Amino acid sequence: MLTLNKRLTILTLLVAGCLMGSRPLTLHDFHASVTQMQYNPKERVFEISIRIFTDDFEKGLSAAVGSRVNLNGSPGSDNKIDPVIEKYVHAHFAYSSPQKQPKPIKYVGHETEADAHWLYLEMPYAEPFRGGLLKQNVLMELFDDQVNMVNIQYQGQKKTFVFRKNQPIQDLSFD
Repeated sequence: MLTLNKRLTILTLLVAGCLMGSRPLTLHDFHASVTQMQYNPKERVFEISIRIFTDDFEKGLSAAVGSRVNLNGSPGSDNKIDPVIEKYVHAHFAYSSPQKQPKPIKYVGHETEADAHWLYLEMPYAEPFRGGLLKQNVLMELFDDQVNMVNIQYQGQKKTFVFRKNQPIQDLSFD
């Protein structure tokens, strides 16, 4: 019998492998994102990247603004779409410290890679990281089967958390 940690590790590897594979744009049977949160002690900031299928993300942004969004638009269109992406990300990705203090998350930018989109964020964090509450419910308003994996690296430790529609906010224990 596999332990919960082994099952999560296997799930993480399977989904990450599918997300990281370079393949032509096609419809897919699952809805997932992978978030990396890596602490940079020199800058005292978490550097965050979210990898998400472009077609799903376009659907989410389109639903949020009420009109069709195309992320593979013409050059210069980033200036128009960045505020839309930033607003969406702030509505669906948030962190509060163990003392219930929300931490500011800065949207840095985005880029396209094959059939996925990378979203880049930063979260200043000067005090020792002991956990807190993380919300990662990107696209859960559209897809009941959406799975958002979050890998957190802090001072040599790495933990993975899996967010689903029934668990969009989790208490991050990081002792």
